[in-house]
Amino acid sequence: MLDVTMEMEQYDCPFIDTTVDHEVTFSTMHWQLDAAAEELETRLVVEAADRGALDNGLSALRAHENMNDYRLFTRQDDTAVIRTVIEQTDAMETIHDRGGYITGPFHIRDGEELWQVGFDDGGVADETLYALDKNNDFEVKQRRGLELDQLFDVMHNADAATALLDAARSLSAVEADTIRRAADAGYFETPRDATLSTLADEFDVSTTAVSKNMRRGEKKVLRGLVEALEHVDEMP
Repeated sequence: MLDVTMEMEQYDCPFIDTTVDHEVTFSTMHWQLDAAAEELETRLVVEAADRGALDNGLSALRAHENMNDYRLFTRQDDTAVIRTVIEQTDAMETIHDRGGYITGPFHIRDGEELWQVGFDDGGVADETLYALDKNNDFEVKQRRGLELDQLFDVMHNADAATALLDAARSLSAVEADTIRRAADAGYFETPRDATLSTLADEFDVSTTAVSKNMRRGEKKVLRGLVEALEHVDEMP
């Protein structure tokens, strides 16, 4: 089996179109493709720069020509949870018709979507990627084979992986961006290559604000890590 991670830019996806024009991001909690009806049902977490951006983004998404059904479950400040049913995109159809399958959640921001796609062999993967290139822009970020022992490891540790994914999804856009930039800048290295002051300058905020976002994000990530370790410890 082969697992391919790619950044996808579709031209017929409501979520991608919305993130191009509005400061919102989408992360899937659940998805189900109905190939017969040519529809994709999803439940997503929507995060925005502020309340106004969330209002505008949700309005644009709901009005998109490829949106078949939309429901707002809940919202608080700049975050919402929604259910959608969209028309099957060209990329979804291409992958499904050639035997590929989605193996991970979608993450959509700034006009691009991170996909994780599985294939039974390399030949099928090559044929599918070639077909995808006709109507979509994408970049393969990672391509790795999965051996039998790796598959068993993934299945046995699904609860641990879920705990880490839940922790990552619980981060606000600001918290995630703060932790990501801090890591890239060397804040967590010894000795540190970055400080709260340098990060504050980069974000153009106070050191107190950076520290607050960092602590909140670290607390969520560590809580998820502890839960994941508990699941791993339970394995024989």
